[in-house]
Amino acid sequence: MKKMILGKTGIKVSELCFGALPMGPLQKNIPAAESAEIILKALNGGINFIDTAQLYQTYEPIRLALKRAPFRPVIVSKAMAADYDGMRKAVDESLQAMEIDYIDIFHLHAARVPASENVFTQRAGAWQALIDCKKEGLIKAAGISTHSVPTVRLAAEIEEVDIVFPIINKNGTGILFGTLAEMEAAINLCLARNKGVYFMKALGGGCLVKDYHAAVSYARSIAQVPIAMGMVSQAEVDYNLAYFKAAPNEIAKLPELVVEEKCFQILGFLCKDCGSCIEACPSHAIAKESEAIKPKINPDLCLRCGYCVGYCPQFAIRMV
Repeated sequence: MKKMILGKTGIKVSELCFGALPMGPLQKNIPAAESAEIILKALNGGINFIDTAQLYQTYEPIRLALKRAPFRPVIVSKAMAADYDGMRKAVDESLQAMEIDYIDIFHLHAARVPASENVFTQRAGAWQALIDCKKEGLIKAAGISTHSVPTVRLAAEIEEVDIVFPIINKNGTGILFGTLAEMEAAINLCLARNKGVYFMKALGGGCLVKDYHAAVSYARSIAQVPIAMGMVSQAEVDYNLAYFKAAPNEIAKLPELVVEEKCFQILGFLCKDCGSCIEACPSHAIAKESEAIKPKINPDLCLRCGYCVGYCPQFAIRMV
């Protein structure tokens, strides 16, 4: 599989990045041992790049996979911590939970930063913690994960930002505070400033899975950078490996990927109408039609990320 260097970091990764979110409790909730087997299949197939996060709760399957892995992959995590101590604790948690001495990339997890805010100022303590962890060798590169066009632009201007992990897909689903064209321009600005870039949600969180070939082809057309893809089965790993290893003239011969569609629903009889899910949703897909009606999820805007599941105190949001 094609390998790429992330900006000026010297970190060499496979074009296909294993996204660990969907296997965790926010989505499929696959047992850790089974998830570890899926990760191992990906590593044995040539993927050397794993993306996870504190929120995803998938450190344990990664730990299990690392014990049997043929090599030490590049590992990314991220945290929503707002202050210095919180981010230091998040980095320490990742190292301890996966039983590793360092983590290659650690992001400010900042999917839904308001357009008017500078996340690096707003969460200055957390950002400083990442800079200090890098100096101490606990992380190799510091970056930001975001859906926000202004934040991607801002990241291009900040010297200390090594890696940028933006959302991008052919429909523009989930992009905040800007258009698809504006996100493309912001990404190109990051690349021009020698930032390492890799993409999230090329399949729109699953919305575009039936249009897999066109969706991935679009993401690849923007820039030659890695693409993180969530995988929850051996079959999905096999298909993604076949696609990313195929020569251009062989891709058309591959069948479209067949997977079960997923969606999230709010169970009204459990929902207490607290609004936590509305605040948590990075794509503004949850809203109330009126004060008298409980929140509903708009399937056309939903990225199927499951972030809302982790924030609901009543466990009223379920994948169906």
